[in-house]
Amino acid sequence: MAKTVTVIPASVHKFTATPFDSTVKKRVAGYARVSTDLEEQVTSYEAQVDYYTKYIKDNPEWEFVSVYTDEGISATSTRHRDGFNRMITDALAGKIDMIITKSVSRFARNTVDTLTTVRKLKEKGIEVYFEKENIYTLDSKGELLITIMSSLAQEESRSISENVTWGQRKRFADGKVSMPYKQFLGYDKGEKKNDPPIINEEQAETVKLIYRLFLEGKTPGGIAKHLMSHGISSPAGKERWQSGTVYSILTNEKYTGDALLQKKYTVDFLTKKQKINEGEVPQYYVENSHPAIISHEVFDMVQQEIKRRKESPTRHSGVGLFGSRIICGDCGSAYGAKVWHSNDKYRKVIYQCNHKFQGKKCSTPKLEEEEIKAMFVKVLNQIIQCRDKIIADFEAGKELLFDTSCFEAEIEELRSEMAITAELIQKCVDENAHTAVNQDVYKKQYESLVSRFEKAKTRFHEINTLIDKREASHLQAEMFIRELQNQDKLITDFNEKLWFTLMDHITVCSSEDIRFTFKNGTEIKA
Repeated sequence: MAKTVTVIPASVHKFTATPFDSTVKKRVAGYARVSTDLEEQVTSYEAQVDYYTKYIKDNPEWEFVSVYTDEGISATSTRHRDGFNRMITDALAGKIDMIITKSVSRFARNTVDTLTTVRKLKEKGIEVYFEKENIYTLDSKGELLITIMSSLAQEESRSISENVTWGQRKRFADGKVSMPYKQFLGYDKGEKKNDPPIINEEQAETVKLIYRLFLEGKTPGGIAKHLMSHGISSPAGKERWQSGTVYSILTNEKYTGDALLQKKYTVDFLTKKQKINEGEVPQYYVENSHPAIISHEVFDMVQQEIKRRKESPTRHSGVGLFGSRIICGDCGSAYGAKVWHSNDKYRKVIYQCNHKFQGKKCSTPKLEEEEIKAMFVKVLNQIIQCRDKIIADFEAGKELLFDTSCFEAEIEELRSEMAITAELIQKCVDENAHTAVNQDVYKKQYESLVSRFEKAKTRFHEINTLIDKREASHLQAEMFIRELQNQDKLITDFNEKLWFTLMDHITVCSSEDIRFTFKNGTEIKA
């Protein structure tokens, strides 16, 4: 008998599983986005919302769900687009059957994000219609067209990113400085567009206070507590200060009136990931770009103090007047503050070696706070009595004492040595790559050149460290001399300001041998 084949036609949609003759309305949502907050884009944004609302509601077979929106958001990644992410969540939860958007580039400029999202929706039978390209994602040609269009959109985004980067670097090269005024303490925007920033006097006093407190021995955390206790608002206008915010103010060269531009750069235009610029792209240092709040001298002193604290073998303490300023002559550790009889009339603060009861006991004595103050008054008066001689000796010997020219010739020689050796290393590697060379001979020559380079590099860093220390000592001595010039009378009581500005540290060797070292290097036995 002849075969009989009966065709049973498809009765439901392949992806949605709904019958062809179903009268159930398709739930449809629109998606609108503009990538900037510019006024003309706002008009476009509102027009998109109005258009899709009317477009969906006018179709009798569709049920309007909503128009999801993102205003002023870049499309290179879907990660931070709240409206988009909310729409996808609702769709996957079964609230939407179809999404309509203007074009692939409105949906996303990232090929991976576009395809991943479309496939995720497709698995649930949810269709996306790109109006400009006339692409239905449930159509058999949809995925191919989406891949092509998304790739083109991604390249367009790359081009835009490169143009923006070029524009930024051109502004940097022209010395144009911009500041995040809402988060930047001490400055307000100039009256006109291209005017330099102007100093906010009230905030500038806070900046100066932060620098002064740090030089007086406080830590960034201690400064933050001080500011909060005095009701001073943070750069963002909040009551709470973070130690990181204080640290960023202490290390920001813009407070000197200069600006270092392009401290960071964007590694990937899709993820917007940024990296600290360690020489990969050019930097621009603009001098006198705006009014200064902090002098270069004070700023340099703060940077040297930050470096000193980091390199110190003991942790810096900003607790108490003498925290981290008293050194044990036995073990080299810092003295710490202890409170005796804290809740009665016999309360007193004493300082003793932090390692006194750890392992081998130090023989150095404890010191009472009042005792230290009395000794300071005594030794400072000795300095004041010899004031004129100290100042004269400093002026006569400072050029020789703080001269760094003796290092400059060696620095240039080392720089030249490193450049020549690096060239020889490269030549050695190239020769080995292109000609037949005995590998034992090559290895020996290569290791010799690398050793030569590392030796020069190590010495180069040693010399730079010596120069930095000498310059730091010079700054400290200059500050000491200036303060001493203003102090023409003997003191009778402990002066906190003079302690912080004149004293470097105290070394306690024994009860009879306590040495006060001032910032100009003068040491007096109390």
